[in-house]
Amino acid sequence: MTITIEVCVDNIESLETAQQAGADRIELCSALALGGLTANAGFVQKSLDLATIPLVTIIRPRAGDFVYSEREVDIMVSDIKFMKLLGIQGVAIGALTPDGDIDEVTLKRLMAASRDLEVTFHRAFDLCNEPKQALEILINAGCDRLLTSGQQESAAQGCELIKELITQAGDRISIMPGAGVTPENAKQIITQTHAKELHLSGKTTRKSAMNPHAAVQMGSNQEADNLISITCAKTISDLVSAINN
Repeated sequence: MTITIEVCVDNIESLETAQQAGADRIELCSALALGGLTANAGFVQKSLDLATIPLVTIIRPRAGDFVYSEREVDIMVSDIKFMKLLGIQGVAIGALTPDGDIDEVTLKRLMAASRDLEVTFHRAFDLCNEPKQALEILINAGCDRLLTSGQQESAAQGCELIKELITQAGDRISIMPGAGVTPENAKQIITQTHAKELHLSGKTTRKSAMNPHAAVQMGSNQEADNLISITCAKTISDLVSAINN
């Protein structure tokens, strides 16, 4: 069985690393440390120039929860339309009501804007009520894929629910485990759930190339100013090897 590996990246260095290390698909975002926000146009365009594998981009206008105002949904719709013009192959979306249900009104608007694109409903699902009922809503809306940790901190912990969702879904939608996926647990997750796709970021850091002349802090964490978050080539290549052996 062929397993599709999707790697989430927030910079062009990581895109090239993930692609060379064996990723099958890339999810583009900004601010990966915040769970991923909408990537900027220049990053998406350069990624499309360099990519030899499919690209999707998350559509998330801000950090925090997944309850969006009408104006925020307007932004999301505009971003989807713009990504489509750039030539992106797919988008990852998600929206919930204040009570923790799938926001079906917003989902309908986002799906309409995403016509002709592949659509993933992202891990907002892991915060929603009644996951099996929510899955049927996503299927009926026309989503192609669901990214989920099985409503646990990590996909390895959520295998029981993920397996149940995969059984329920059949061939109507792909269920992609994500969160805490590593070369060490990837094969176990696949064996337990029968998933055909996996999602990870494979994050590591490297030191900044800059030698600052002043102790000025750009963010709230001075250490973070001196480290660049990147995809680890070894993590991705080790995971690819692990699931193919």
